[in-house]
Amino acid sequence: MPTAKLSTGEIHYDVYGEGPPLLMVAGLGGLGAYWQPQIRQFSKDFRVIVHDHRGTGRSSRSEIDYSVGQMADDLLGLMNHLKLDKAHLVGHSTGGAIGQVLAIDHPERIDRLVLYATWTKCDAFMRRVFECRKALLKSPTAAEYINATAFFLFPDWWINQNAVLLDAADAASLPSFPSATIAASRCDAVMNFDREQDLGRISAPTLVLCAQDDFLTPAYFSRQLAQLIPGARLQIMPRGGHACSQVLPEEFIAAVLPFLHEDRPRPFGSVSQLYEGTN
Repeated sequence: MPTAKLSTGEIHYDVYGEGPPLLMVAGLGGLGAYWQPQIRQFSKDFRVIVHDHRGTGRSSRSEIDYSVGQMADDLLGLMNHLKLDKAHLVGHSTGGAIGQVLAIDHPERIDRLVLYATWTKCDAFMRRVFECRKALLKSPTAAEYINATAFFLFPDWWINQNAVLLDAADAASLPSFPSATIAASRCDAVMNFDREQDLGRISAPTLVLCAQDDFLTPAYFSRQLAQLIPGARLQIMPRGGHACSQVLPEEFIAAVLPFLHEDRPRPFGSVSQLYEGTN
């Protein structure tokens, strides 16, 4: 895994394929490996770049006060390191918040934007969820936090069908899990994020995508984003939970790839009936 040595720390990343650059940005877990179900297909047409957020994976484990703005600065630094003037961006959850920041503050750097299972600003429901997640970090080990994460990411039926797989994944992730200080600060970054008043400045063609049964960032957040971002499209998948790209990888690919391939935005009437609305 190559390393970008930024002034603020080291960011580990991987590059797959050739073509127009595509940044695929993970959520709060921060690991580029989140996108494994999509990398093979997407890298047939794009130069796919994934990275581990600072504080996670093989990137620097800085014990700082994290913010979404800081995470966006790291990604911008990675773009500069790779000499990318402009790129498509697909962001999941916290990665979608990072995408919002870059599209607002650096519009010249973002081509097409996919905001997947993300949010506008933390509300009372979301704050309760993340305070609960922070409380789990006070356990002697991270095992309780890791075990509970499945409830927030995946639907009940998928957990039941993949119990053995989840147990193995939880065990494998425990040794490399960030410190409680880093994990709690990254939760705070989610709760403190709010660029709602600036969403009208996003000029990149934008697809807002989520699953109807997303528990962590309910579908009403995606509806709000689609209403506030000029020309944004909204697609609601019937099911799949917060991590629908892993639960239903082929359906996710089918939703996102056509949008990335478009030369220009198409009117709502020409898009799949799964699109729920546009403005």
